[in-house]
Amino acid sequence: MKISLIVPCFNEGKTVALFYKEVIKVLSKIKYDYELLFIDDGSTDNTLKILKEISKENKNIKYISFSRNFGKEAAMYAGFSNASGDFVAVMDADMQDPPSLLPDMLELLENNDYDSVATRRVSRKGEPVIRSFFARMFYKLINRFSDADIVDGARDFRLMKREMVDAVVAMGEANRFSKGIFGWIGFKTYWLSYENNERIAGETKWSFWKLFKYAIDGIINFSQVPLNLASWFGIIMTVISFLVMLVIIFKKILFGDPVAGWPSTICFILFIGGIQLFCIGVMGQYLSKTYSETKRRPHYIISQTNDENIKKIG
Repeated sequence: MKISLIVPCFNEGKTVALFYKEVIKVLSKIKYDYELLFIDDGSTDNTLKILKEISKENKNIKYISFSRNFGKEAAMYAGFSNASGDFVAVMDADMQDPPSLLPDMLELLENNDYDSVATRRVSRKGEPVIRSFFARMFYKLINRFSDADIVDGARDFRLMKREMVDAVVAMGEANRFSKGIFGWIGFKTYWLSYENNERIAGETKWSFWKLFKYAIDGIINFSQVPLNLASWFGIIMTVISFLVMLVIIFKKILFGDPVAGWPSTICFILFIGGIQLFCIGVMGQYLSKTYSETKRRPHYIISQTNDENIKKIG
C-alpha cells in the first residue's frame, strides 16, 4: 500500500523546506510507502531550486515544474493525474494544512466505510470580517443553487481512496473548481474539523478579488441558476414594460399630457438597460466557459521534472 501527497507550490521558497521537514516526520511513522509530489506552479522565486535539492536527498520526492503559472487547480489536477498511491492527499505547503492530521485521516479511511476524509476550519479566526461574510454567503448560494455539496469552511486538504481520485481525474473539464468536483462526484466523506492555522512564512496568494472570481467560477461551473434568473428578469421586465405602456396610453387618452413623468421614464429606461446588460453579462460568462472548453487546451504544460514517467502535457 502507498500514500501519495500532492503539494501545489507557487512562490513558496520560504515555506517548502520547513513543510518538507514536518511532513517527513509524520510520514516516517506511517506503515505505508509514500511519495511526495511537489507541483511548482511557475514560481518566480527559489521554490524549484529547493525542490531539486530535497529530491536528491529522498528518492520518494518528485517535483513537477510548469512552464508558467497555470493556477492551483491545474497544479492539483497534475498531481491527481500522476499520483500512484492507493491513498492520495492534497495539501498546501504553508502549514495551514497540519501534516499531523494525516495519521488520523488515514485511520478513519482504514477503519470506516469512507472514501475520503476532508478537513474544514471550525472558525475563521484572524480572517477579515468582510472576507468571512462573503465566504459564508458563497457557501450558502452554491449549496442552494447547485448539485455540489460544499461544507462551509472546507479546505482542499483531504485524503482520498484511489477510486475517488480516478473519478476526479475523469472530470477533465478545463474550468475546474475542485471543491465543487469533490462534492459533485459523491462518495462518502468524513469531515474532520480543526482550528485554523496561520501561514508559517510568506504571504497568501489569494487576494479578495481572486477569491471573488474563484467563487463566481464555482457558481457558474456547477449551476444554471444565473441563466434562469436572467430569463426570469427578462419575463418580469417585459410584463412591467407592457403595464407601463398601458398606463402611458390611458394617461394620454384621458389627460392628453405627453410631457409629465419624463424623469421617471428615463429612470425606468436606465433600470431596464442595467438589467439587460446584467443578463447579457451572465450569458457571456457561460458562453466564455463553453468556448474555453471547446478549445480543449491542456490544463498544464511541464517544463521540468525528475520523473521520466510523468506526462509532460495534461
